[in-house]
Amino acid sequence: MKLPIEAYGNQILRQKCTDVSIKNDELSRLIENMWETMNYANGCGLAAPQIGETINLFIVDTKSTYEMIETADRIGYFEKDDNGITETFINAKILSFSSKKWTDYEGCLSLPGISKDVVRAWSIKIEYYDWDFKKQTRVFGGYTARVIQHEYDHTKGILYIDRINPLTKRLIEGKLKKILRKQIETKYLMKFGKQKPAHNKL
Repeated sequence: MKLPIEAYGNQILRQKCTDVSIKNDELSRLIENMWETMNYANGCGLAAPQIGETINLFIVDTKSTYEMIETADRIGYFEKDDNGITETFINAKILSFSSKKWTDYEGCLSLPGISKDVVRAWSIKIEYYDWDFKKQTRVFGGYTARVIQHEYDHTKGILYIDRINPLTKRLIEGKLKKILRKQIETKYLMKFGKQKPAHNKL
C-alpha cells in the first residue's frame, strides 16, 4: 500500500525516533508499504518519520542507481565490489565516520523540487537489524554510505537542509515556503501538517 509522505514543515520530521522492540506482522507490513511507497516515488531511501512513524527504521536502495548510471561514473560514487544495496535498517546506530569527506547533491521526498550539495563522510561503520531482525555490523562507502547517512539523520530529526551552508539555505527559502503553502506538484501522495492527505497531480 502506498503511504502519504510527510511534507517539510510537519513536526514529526523533527522528532527523534525510538527503537523497535520486536519484529512482528505489523512491522513487516509497514516495511512492505515503505518499499512500495519509495519505489512509486522513485526514491533511493525512506525513513519511518516520513510516513508518520517515529520509530528507528529506514530503507535504502542504491542498487537501482548503480544499475542506472554509466560504468565510468560508478567510480566516483561506488567503491570497488559495491554494486549498491536494497536493505532495511532497524534500530540503526552509526558507530564511526571516515575522516574522508565528499560533497554531492542530495534531495528528499519530503522536500520535492529541491536538491543541494551536502558534505558527508565517504564511509561509515553501522550496526543495525535487517529485515529478518538479524543483527548486522557493516561498513559502507560512497553513494551507499551517503544515502544511509541521509536516512539515519531522519531518525534523529535532522533534514539534509540542516547541513547546507546558511547562504544556500536563504536562497531556497522561497521553495521551502511553497512546500509549506502546498504549492507543489508530485506524482506521489503527500501529507501537509494536520491536513488530510492530498494527492498532487502532475
